Amino acid sequence: MRVDVHAHYYPADYLDTLRDHGADATDTARMPCAGSTGDDIDARLRMMDEAGVDMQILSAAPQLPFFENREHAVGAARMANDMYAEIVRARPDRFAALAAPPLPHGEAAAAEVARAMDELGFLGAAVSTVVLDRTLGDPAFEPFWTELNRRGAAVFIHAAGKDLDSPLISEHGLTWIVGAPFEDAVGVLHLLRAGVTARHPDIRFIVAHLGGPLPFLLQRIDDNYEHWNEAFPDRPSTLLRRMWFDTANFHAPSLRCAVDGFGADRIMLGSDFPFFRDDLYTRAVRYVEQAGLPPEQTRLILEDNATRLFDLP
Repeated sequence: MRVDVHAHYYPADYLDTLRDHGADATDTARMPCAGSTGDDIDARLRMMDEAGVDMQILSAAPQLPFFENREHAVGAARMANDMYAEIVRARPDRFAALAAPPLPHGEAAAAEVARAMDELGFLGAAVSTVVLDRTLGDPAFEPFWTELNRRGAAVFIHAAGKDLDSPLISEHGLTWIVGAPFEDAVGVLHLLRAGVTARHPDIRFIVAHLGGPLPFLLQRIDDNYEHWNEAFPDRPSTLLRRMWFDTANFHAPSLRCAVDGFGADRIMLGSDFPFFRDDLYTRAVRYVEQAGLPPEQTRLILEDNATRLFDLP
């Protein structure tokens, strides 16, 4: 079974609700094949078939229900998760889902994850690298992490599209080209420095886009560890090698670097669908096949790692 762990699903009604509550970036998710119409789903399935992908693990990141107003956050989260449950119920052979949590409300997020996993059959949750200007290490999120750890759940970490709060990114059209992969790296380092992964070792963290520049910077991060060791609970490379990373980077030398840095058993297929669709969706798979890796490593990345992590049949 080939599993795409990085695929988005954006029903229009859900995006409308986010916009009505004040979200200002929903237009980036309104695109062909992203929604819940019959044509959208048929096109998605066609592209999966053409690329040889058996299943997508769906997440709403970064269009997540993050609002200071608790009622808005909880209502939007329940709406998203119920919509995701519908598509999974219709095609359980092709789709599985990660919950949208109503952060920054830690207790509410824990309760919604429990509902999504117990009642809707979800596999875990999705978060973005920053939540309303709070890092993933914010103490308010501790009930959320505790619940996920108790369940040994998967958590998918995806860039927020917030430009690292830098006009050098936002004012030059670099939000997703450069900003996003650096957000992945910075967000994960915030998580590690705050000790979240050390306190909650049973959460299975998956990082989007090969972790951004993390594989390239792995030695540099370790070399500066002595300046940070009052915050990091262990050597950064050790902590990072306990996470998983998806292949939504599409550059064979970068993939080989990530395999060398993290291990082939820590890399899984990711497409970033529907931002990469049609021929680009097929490329998401083919570039892994053609990256020059040994066949056993290619199989781990395309098939075995995800089926083991998510306990898929």
